[in-house]
Amino acid sequence: MAFSEQGKVWMNGALVAWKDATVHVAAHALHYGTGIFEGIRAYETRNGSAIYRLPEHMRRLYDSCRVYRMEPRWSVDEMTAAVVETVRANGFPSCYIRPLVYRGLEQLGLDPRPCPVDATIIVWEWSAMFGAEGLEKGIDVGVSSWTRLAPNTLPAMAKASANYANSALIKMQASLDGYGEAIALDESGMVSEGSGQNLFLVRDQVVYTPAISSSILQGITRDSVIVMARDLGYEVRETPIPREFLYMADEAFFCGTAVEVTPVRSIDRITIGSGQRGPVTAAIQQQFFGIIKGDVPDTHHWLTPVPAPVSR
Repeated sequence: MAFSEQGKVWMNGALVAWKDATVHVAAHALHYGTGIFEGIRAYETRNGSAIYRLPEHMRRLYDSCRVYRMEPRWSVDEMTAAVVETVRANGFPSCYIRPLVYRGLEQLGLDPRPCPVDATIIVWEWSAMFGAEGLEKGIDVGVSSWTRLAPNTLPAMAKASANYANSALIKMQASLDGYGEAIALDESGMVSEGSGQNLFLVRDQVVYTPAISSSILQGITRDSVIVMARDLGYEVRETPIPREFLYMADEAFFCGTAVEVTPVRSIDRITIGSGQRGPVTAAIQQQFFGIIKGDVPDTHHWLTPVPAPVSR
């Protein structure tokens, strides 16, 4: 991950210098987590830079805002155009994109509605989360002692800043225990997801993933994997998954904007399958990277082209 202090940040309708993109310490979101964000990627393709599944990400952003009674001052189309312009202005062929809608400065009572709804978009260069080795050989993960959000506590389907305090606890424990990532269970003990990515398992050529009732974020990449797996002829089942099924899987992999499609080679130090990337995972991974690089036809229209960058 590398931030460019020479870059531009979109804030409340205008591009500003990186150093000027500041928020007051009394902003409501800083104290109470009243923010909504998205994680999006732009990739360098054969036909120039393109943003992966931008409309779907922006729809989810506004759906999450609705849950938290936040009304951005900009329409979905305006914010979508702002994302494209921010990527273009920074000139990165590939980058990670973070739109954030948050409650700003007014008062610090728990009811956030008197506070303005502000927005910003930042971009930075970020390569594979676990490196080329992780994409090829997989990572070791453990089941976390922290569970995911219980129903009617925090809305798991909203990509809200507050939810990621739970994710941070899960991620820290995994790192301290020597794992690359963790798998969290839901409040009933069924498999949920990773700290910030969705999980898939393969057993006898059938692809399984936890249902949205298992306190998961309805991931955009998760949806892509389901579509690609079915395009490749695999059966996909969205269903509650008991913990013990993790250890019985022939293959396992995470997916998400940051993690992309990353194999899991062991869970709780139990080897999954042969302990390396399995054939189903490899096929889905190849399809995914083929689409984002422009080597495979984008038949689902997932790529939004970015105009040539402005000269600096």
